[in-house]
Amino acid sequence: MTTPGRRAATSEEAKALANPLRLRIIRLCLDQALTNKQLADHLGKDPGTILHHVRTLVATGFLAAGEVRQGETGAFEKPYRSTGKSWTLDVTDSESGEWSPLVSQAALEAFRAELEEVGPSAIEANTRLGLTLNDASLEELRERLEAVAEEFAARPPDPDGKPYGLYLAVHRRRLVDDPGA
Repeated sequence: MTTPGRRAATSEEAKALANPLRLRIIRLCLDQALTNKQLADHLGKDPGTILHHVRTLVATGFLAAGEVRQGETGAFEKPYRSTGKSWTLDVTDSESGEWSPLVSQAALEAFRAELEEVGPSAIEANTRLGLTLNDASLEELRERLEAVAEEFAARPPDPDGKPYGLYLAVHRRRLVDDPGA
């Protein structure tokens, strides 16, 4: 199912988003411009590896390079900021109408890494719920959740705000084949 108001991601864009490290870089550069070295240090990765991912994100429009600046050691460095483009794309598979499994898996892995980084005490709200829905009710749930997410995404950052992340997944559950066995 496609997301209303969003354009379909190109194969290059979907491939760029199908990597958890790239999703982490996009999120880290959301609130502040960061250099390749800052990203590598924060993520505990080799700067060459991060540079490869940063270049991919710049080439696909998910990151924008800022003005070159002089760093603390006097060396010139280039900071990068997230463009917000990832929020404007639909990454469902055009044939099946399902979310791209690679992008979904990458998002889940990025979410887990973010939680591991800040620890369990950073969770502000958590809900886990099992539902039994028909197609119409599932569509209503999707639309309402999407509307709330769109509303908050469209808001400018609160001047006195703190950064938060939101991960929401509606997934199918597997039933036991024979409850009496």
